[in-house]
Amino acid sequence: MKRVIFEIVGGFKSLLTGMWITLQQFFKKDVTVRYPHESLKMTKRFRGHVVLVRDPETGKSLCVACKSCEKACPSDCIVVEGIKREGEKKKSVTEFELDFTRCSLCGSCVEVCPSDALEFSKDYNLASTSKDAFVKIDLVRDMEKSKAPGAALTEVEPGRPLGETPGSTAGGTPAATDRVPGPGKPVGEEGKV
Repeated sequence: MKRVIFEIVGGFKSLLTGMWITLQQFFKKDVTVRYPHESLKMTKRFRGHVVLVRDPETGKSLCVACKSCEKACPSDCIVVEGIKREGEKKKSVTEFELDFTRCSLCGSCVEVCPSDALEFSKDYNLASTSKDAFVKIDLVRDMEKSKAPGAALTEVEPGRPLGETPGSTAGGTPAATDRVPGPGKPVGEEGKV
């Protein structure tokens, strides 16, 4: 009989403790982020996909197509091609494709680059309903489409998977139906979801 009373008292005490914790949390400020309408600030050490770095003076890529990144990549997900143009001292990159489905974000390519032409982007909201949007990301084309010589190369149209241009198709479906809303955009503002 004593044992039953101790169990009832112990259970009631546990109930009151739980209710007290719940009551304390009820009056605290919310910590929930209303994603996709709000997004968290990424830390400086966040590693997104790799992007080409633009020369602030010329507006062109710093990449000299030495293929060091291609050789250092353990996932074998980088393809680099370049040519030496007339009047230039170094080679210029003409093709820099990244297979993001295979990339392990190890950073070997960024570390080994002799001209500091690669860095990690801060893009974390890469979404698509098709794997094809991430198989061949053309970093040269994305750099050329960025706004101005001083613009960040990591800016991507919200909701558009990296490497996909507006109006293009990914996996045979129209790009407008392949999108997922980006941060700060309510569903329905960018097209069908």
